[in-house]
Amino acid sequence: MKKMRTGLKKIFVPVLVAAALVAWAVIPAPADTQKDIVDTAVSAGQFNTLAKALTEAGLVETLKGNGPFTVFAPTDEAFAKLPAGTLEALLKDKAKLTEVLTYHVVPGKVMAADVVKLTEAKTVEGQNVTITVMNGVMINDAHVVMADIVASNGVIHVIDKVILPN
Repeated sequence: MKKMRTGLKKIFVPVLVAAALVAWAVIPAPADTQKDIVDTAVSAGQFNTLAKALTEAGLVETLKGNGPFTVFAPTDEAFAKLPAGTLEALLKDKAKLTEVLTYHVVPGKVMAADVVKLTEAKTVEGQNVTITVMNGVMINDAHVVMADIVASNGVIHVIDKVILPN
């Protein structure tokens, strides 16, 4: 019996340590809740295209406002997946760009625990996004790859694809 406990300890302890290290590496540190959504996104370093688009659309000050807002934020990599010429065309058409960007914003602070209870959410743009919870959380056809990045005026959920309104 003693050999069995010793053997289990030899297996269990390294597995526990490895799991703790993986969790530490994957789970982000708590956000600086003194920063608003825009500053939080900019400081993350993976939303440069989103920041540029928000600037071009004139939405920076809005998302720096009181909110609260929930932003489904596509990464630079997500913007790179758009068909060739799409981003450039959007950046030249302020009305269409604003429509696309506000389609990524939901009024209020909707944390992940609340998102998973929903089947849809009305965006600032006016249309609903579809929310599905199966093999993770999806907003339309974009996967949420990181959730609950808290800012002073809302929350950011990172998505792997730019979602487009109908």
